[in-house]
Parts: sequence; C-alpha cells; structure tokens
Amino acid sequence: MSEIGRHRRDKPATPMLSERARSRLSRRFYVLTAASTVVPGLGLIPSRRRTGQVMVGAFVLALVGGVAYLLSKGVTTSVLEVGVSRRALAVLVPVLVVGALVWLFGIVATARDNMPAGVSGRPRVAMLLFASFAALLVVAPAAQAARYALIQRSVIGEVFSSIRPEGAAAPVDGEDPWEGTDRVNILLVGSDAGPDRTGVRPDSTMVASIDTRSGKTVLFGIPRNLQNIPLSADSPLRQQYPDGYSCGGECLFEYVWTLGEDNADLFPGDPSPGLTVTKDAASQVLGLDIDYTTIIDLKGFTQLVDAMGGVEIDVKERVCVGCKIEGGVVVGTTGYIEPGVQRLDGYHALWYSRSRADSQDGDFSRMRRQRCMVGALINQVNPVSMLQRYPELAKVLKDNVAVDIPQGDLSAWAVLVERIQEGGSIKSLPLTNKVIDVTDPDYDAIHTKVRDAIDPPRRTATKSSSSSPRTSEPSSSSTAPPTDELADITATC
Repeated sequence: MSEIGRHRRDKPATPMLSERARSRLSRRFYVLTAASTVVPGLGLIPSRRRTGQVMVGAFVLALVGGVAYLLSKGVTTSVLEVGVSRRALAVLVPVLVVGALVWLFGIVATARDNMPAGVSGRPRVAMLLFASFAALLVVAPAAQAARYALIQRSVIGEVFSSIRPEGAAAPVDGEDPWEGTDRVNILLVGSDAGPDRTGVRPDSTMVASIDTRSGKTVLFGIPRNLQNIPLSADSPLRQQYPDGYSCGGECLFEYVWTLGEDNADLFPGDPSPGLTVTKDAASQVLGLDIDYTTIIDLKGFTQLVDAMGGVEIDVKERVCVGCKIEGGVVVGTTGYIEPGVQRLDGYHALWYSRSRADSQDGDFSRMRRQRCMVGALINQVNPVSMLQRYPELAKVLKDNVAVDIPQGDLSAWAVLVERIQEGGSIKSLPLTNKVIDVTDPDYDAIHTKVRDAIDPPRRTATKSSSSSPRTSEPSSSSTAPPTDELADITATC
C-alpha cells in the first residue's frame, strides 16, 4: 500500500492540470484585456457584467451617431466643419479626455480582474507590459488628438477675424451656404515687412477669384511696378489724386500701401489704411470686388516652406541669392540657385520667389517664378506630412499670417474648400509685360481679360483649314514652355 501511495503521489497528473489551468487563465487575461482595448468595457462583461455592458452600449451608440453624421454630410465636410469651429473643438477636447479615461479604466479593470492568482516572475511582467501597451494604444492617440484640437482652436482665434469686412460676400444659412453668391474674391498679399524695413510694401500681390458653385479658381498676379493706379470714386484719396495714383515711376503699385499709411488721417478709425488702399487699388485694377484679404510676411513664408519639408522646383533660369541693385549694379550676391529640378528650403524658396536683381525681365521674371512657386506648393501638399508637422505649421500661421475671414463663417468656407478640391481647378493669369503695358495700362482691356479668365467665352469651330481658333485652355499634353497666358497653376513650372 505504501508503494502504491508513493506511486500516486509521484504521478504528474495534478501538476499537469495546474499548468493547464494557469495557461488557460493566462490566455483569458490576454483575450479579455485585448477585447477591452478594441471595444471599451467588452472584456469586463464576464467579471463586471453591468459596467461592461454600459460601456459597450455607450461606445456603440457613439459609433453609430458618428457614422450617421459622417454619412449625412460626407467625411471631408464633416471633418472640416468640426476642424474650423472653435465651439465644436471646445466640446471635442473634454469628450476626448473623458472618453480616453473611461476606456483606460476598462483596460485596467479588465487586466486586474483577470490577472491569474499567484502569477509571478516573467509571466507577470509580460502581462503588465501587455496591459500597459494596451492602455498606451488608447491614451496616446486621444492625447494627441486633444492636443491638435487645442492648437487648431488657438489658430482659429489668432489668425482669423471676429468681424466680417464691410460689403464682403457673406454665406447664408441653408443647405448651400453660398447660394446667391456667384464669386468670392480674396486679396493675397506677400508682405516684406521686417525689422530692417520701414513700413510695408507688398512683395507680391495676387487676387484669387473663386466660383462658389464649381470651385473653379483663377489667380491674378498684379505687378509691383504697375503705374497709373486707379482709385475708387469714394476713396478718401481721390481729392489728392483725382486721376488716380499717377505720377510716373514714382507712383507704382508697390507704394500704394505706404500711400495709405502716410495719409492715415483720411481713414479715421481704420486700423490699417495701407491695406484698405491696396485692397481698393487691386479691385480697380482687376475690375473685381475684393471681399477678403490674407497677408503673410516673408519670414512666415520661409518658415512655412521649412515646416512643409521644403518644395521641389524645376528652376528654369539661374537665380541670384542675397542680391540687390545699387547704382545700376548687382551687389550682395551670396550664391545662386542653378537651373534644374531642385528641392529648396525656405530661405532659397524665398529668394527664388523674390529675386529680381539678376533677372533679364526683372519684376516680370519674378512674377513668373512666384506663379511657379504657388503651383508647386499646391501640387506638393501632403496631408499626412502636414498633419505630422501641424504644431510647427500652426505656430507659423499664428505668428505670420492674418486673414479677415470671420471665424463664424469658417464652416461655410469648409464647404467651398471641398468644392475646390473635388471639382475645381486653379488657373493663374499674371499681368506681366507680355500681357499688359505696365507703364500705360489699358484698364478696360485688363478688365476684359479678367472677365474672360473667370468666364471663358465659348468659341465655335471654324471651317478654315489655315488656322484654328485659339482657346484660353492650354492643352494638358502640350510640351511648350510656360507662358504668361492663362494656365493651370500646377503646371506653370
């Protein structure tokens, strides 16, 4: 009997059963903890049934509500509308924080409830690491999303206006916020303001005219050396300049901003007479009502390109860096941007866009390069990269960009941006010396060119075998070098 008893005590049946039980409990721990990581509270149902069911039910309701909202408005529109609403972002942040904490509770509680009793050593460390990693999978994205929401809310508050400009096209309440508005025109000013400069002289001035129904956009470039600048009939400067800002080479478009600032007493209560006069002049030059303005300074442009990771440009001509003209001689050159496809950082992208000292065509060559730069930036925007660099981009925007579009209208602008992205095209028409006479401009002819660019006249085919009608739409397959005619902005390099 003692031999039999000893044999029974030595049998491995009980230890094997214990090992099997520990293995089963370990699997249960990992499966249930993973379940609570995928769906908050799902792994809690076996141990805390009511709590788990409430958490899962709340998650399902939130998920169904979110999907219904996305389907009703479209994913892009929904994301844009939330992203441009300070109120929505203010609600989103605590929702993200509370949701992440509840989800985290479900993971921790599940792990604690299902940790096998007596487990120690490496198995216990592995389980703790797994639970920690599961918690990180939930907390890290929620924390990042909340951080980005706070940054975006700050950008909206600091970059955009709180008051709509007088007379600007305004969206309306309804399914289509732009119903009744055919076009919206935005003045884009690249300012050369800086610590080493007095006042502001627009280094580049463009006007974006957007068809609110189709999203088709035309970008017009106004030369700095344009003369005989017209002023509107109700401009306070008309008494001083009854025939417009016209005094030869001393009265150029680039000095219009300074003209306004020097006569600030004629604009009582106006925080920026220079911008007001520039906006009025651009409107008269193009024959378009300017609704809104966007201003970015040179430092901001440099930082913006750097934040985007640089920009790739097909350089057509050698461009000097650091150069300027003194006494008719080019001085200060520190280097060159050579012809060929190159990736430029912010500093060199800025000089590529504004250098004119060593160019055969001066300001007009620069306008062509600015046109090329805008097209390259639009063409190379990478949403994933922009999202990764967003905190840096947001700082650039807050420090260097000012937009007078009111914050309350941004949801309507989100709809317009979607139309531009989905069905619109962006074309450009620079008013260079190949398009107009900058010393003696015919503004009626300029207005006709502008109207034809935003609403091209329909042309009928002719039976002539010697020629074919000229169209304003360039062929996408054409290999001809870029011209100063109306062209797709992303194909101007």
